Amino acid sequence: MVKNHKGGFKFDVILAAAVGFLLLFGLIMITSIGVPKSIMLSAPDILYPSCSDEAVDCYLLFKKHLMRLAAGLLAFLVAYKFPIKIWRKFAPLMFVAMVGLLLFVMVAGQNFGTIASNWIQVFDTSIQPSEFARLVLIFYLSYWFSKRAGTVESFQDGFLPFCFILGLIVLPVVLQNDFGASLVLCLIGVSIYFMAGARLRHLAIGFSVALMAMIIAVATVTHVQERFKGFTSIDEECLEDYCWQSQQANIAVGSGGFFGKGLTQGVQKSYWLPQASDDFIFAASAEELGFIRIVLVVIAYFVIGWRGYAIARGAQNTFETYLAVGITTWIVAQAYINIGVNTALMPVTGITLPFVSYGGSSLVASLVGIGILLKISENSDETSSGIYRRGNRRAYRPQLRRYRRG
Repeated sequence: MVKNHKGGFKFDVILAAAVGFLLLFGLIMITSIGVPKSIMLSAPDILYPSCSDEAVDCYLLFKKHLMRLAAGLLAFLVAYKFPIKIWRKFAPLMFVAMVGLLLFVMVAGQNFGTIASNWIQVFDTSIQPSEFARLVLIFYLSYWFSKRAGTVESFQDGFLPFCFILGLIVLPVVLQNDFGASLVLCLIGVSIYFMAGARLRHLAIGFSVALMAMIIAVATVTHVQERFKGFTSIDEECLEDYCWQSQQANIAVGSGGFFGKGLTQGVQKSYWLPQASDDFIFAASAEELGFIRIVLVVIAYFVIGWRGYAIARGAQNTFETYLAVGITTWIVAQAYINIGVNTALMPVTGITLPFVSYGGSSLVASLVGIGILLKISENSDETSSGIYRRGNRRAYRPQLRRYRRG
């Protein structure tokens, strides 16, 4: 870690510690929870495989996740070292490239057994562009709003162009049947728009349109309709596929009790809970660790939100402010949506738990976002070590609360 001349860290230490905790937690839980899936992947043709068989690798997921974590940490270091002005300079180009890539995924994307067709096969691995679309949307909206301070409150020059920009990213993701990622993208966009000075009446219009679109989707799209049925049937006797995941996640969380069954002792991950190491790792972890320990994960994401918005409040300029708000909203919103799904408080959305779930694209993209956020924190008045470093010599503070209530 980097220290300044007075012995303190340049970046926000509390934020870095929270992320480090989640990365370590994810590595431990994938090692514990991933054994059944590792056996299945390493020895699909063996009738009764066990860890004693030479052909079986019970830690295959752990090894793959460790490699992805190494790639993510490398990407984190690169993002942390990059000057923020570089991201601003190339934001328009990255946005155009991402729109093109998402359109390509609509044609050539693969689903790997899921409803969403949002993966691209690259050699012997796969990449999920919608994970990186979150970052690109944050870059471009931060760039765009930082140049249009005088027109944000306008319906014609602020609201409508914002909807068009957001739609260019969200619509291809919706057409890939990735509604969970679409929800996160919309929350990111709205958070930046709000901080830039949006009128509340315009936000209300946008919310009404989004609500109507959601109602239409529930009424007309079969798998979306089934997920809502599953959400409303959690406490009922339901043997259908669409309510299986929510029910089994509920059982996993409940059976863990206060203290859990212990590492590697979970039952749901082996026979009942699909995607136990991916989308439902929170529920599988709750079964093994119990409420007392799993609540620390919930607190860690709260800490990320607290420090992230504090960094945004003390950022050097509006571009950095919007960047920090977007990244923080992305990580925290996605985390709590995932936890809501795992605890049966929301319908199944198919999104990962940041820094914890098994998934390379999500892990790398999230670590790049945190690298940028820590870079912004170096010069933020609100970082844990930056207060004594900068004193009161700040000459500029972004107007974060310019929104009007009319």
